[in-house]
Amino acid sequence: MREPGIDYHAIFEASPSAMLVLNSVLVILDANRSYQNLVARNRDELIGQYVFDAFPQEDESEMEDLKASLRRVLDSHDQDVAGPIRHDLEEPDRPGVFAERYWSPINAPVLDSDGQVALIVHRLEEITDLVRAGGPDADHRRRQMKLELYARSRELQQVNERLRQTNARERQIALALQDSMLPAPQALAHHQAAVRYRPAVHALNVCGDWYDVTQLPNGKYAVAVGDVVGHGLAAAGVMGQLRSALSAAIRVVGGPASALDGLDLYARSVDGALSTTAVQTIIAWADHRITYSSAGHPPPALADPDGTVRFLDQATDPPLGASIEHTPRPQASITYTDGATLVLYTDGLIERRGEDIDQGLQRLADHLTHHGNGEVEALADALIDLSSATDDTAVVVVRL
Repeated sequence: MREPGIDYHAIFEASPSAMLVLNSVLVILDANRSYQNLVARNRDELIGQYVFDAFPQEDESEMEDLKASLRRVLDSHDQDVAGPIRHDLEEPDRPGVFAERYWSPINAPVLDSDGQVALIVHRLEEITDLVRAGGPDADHRRRQMKLELYARSRELQQVNERLRQTNARERQIALALQDSMLPAPQALAHHQAAVRYRPAVHALNVCGDWYDVTQLPNGKYAVAVGDVVGHGLAAAGVMGQLRSALSAAIRVVGGPASALDGLDLYARSVDGALSTTAVQTIIAWADHRITYSSAGHPPPALADPDGTVRFLDQATDPPLGASIEHTPRPQASITYTDGATLVLYTDGLIERRGEDIDQGLQRLADHLTHHGNGEVEALADALIDLSSATDDTAVVVVRL
């Protein structure tokens, strides 16, 4: 939105940067005072002219890079930096005598409401002094080298800008991918649940950690977390396959151990899935009982209302595909009281470089002892803030 009371034409006119405004067919619509002073031409000599007629060159190759830059702006709708060009100007006090001048142009689009290029802002910077550095006796090759070095530096600037734009687009794709594979948990009829995930720093906002919270047809609840080795899009792709497979298995088999048995067999056929860890729980709310099985995963934590914290570590087996031969996985159960809190998480919550894992488990237990009775959303926020920035982290909090 335009700010009221701001005269944008006055800003354009007063800008110390030399600028032209071109339409989409490259006709000059306006030139600010800095531009007029720089090229020693007044507005009447410029407005209404095709930009390459206003600055004709005996050698057409001199303007090819600038033409290509303007075409890229029209095609890509993005800013573009042209390589340095030479255009000599007549000296004001010496008619017919032209001075050698060098320029660096930058072109930027102005889009209309439909996203099309309506105008192009053409900014010009004189670099004659830079090109001619070294004195009047510098030979032609020396000047050419300076031009080439300057052109390469501007090209690098342009490449960096395009890389930033590409990264932004990839990040948007990654966010959509992660949202599709890690949707919000289903509402539970008798309990409250909150989930959080945080990818490692520089992981493009996607990770190999997953969670799944769902209500089963028999009225029980299935809660799981898992952790694929690695970060980024590759790990996220494997994660999506394993999460879907486990979510399907828990709906049709007899319990958590059987679901992980099936997932173990499936993981052996998926590239990048070996050594994945996972824990699956079933909450039978009518019996106040949690049944669980773990494939090499950190143990879920059960915090009683009185502050006592128990870790569910009696049914732990190696990660998926780690055994030479597939063997049935163990399963265990534990009872809980009303108001207890179940926390499932991945190793980014408790592990720190150079620290024993028992210290991380104790840190989690201490936090739950003091804050485990808090509102589940606030508790999930607090727990994810305990996680390491160098590893992916997923957290599920269920108030029982």
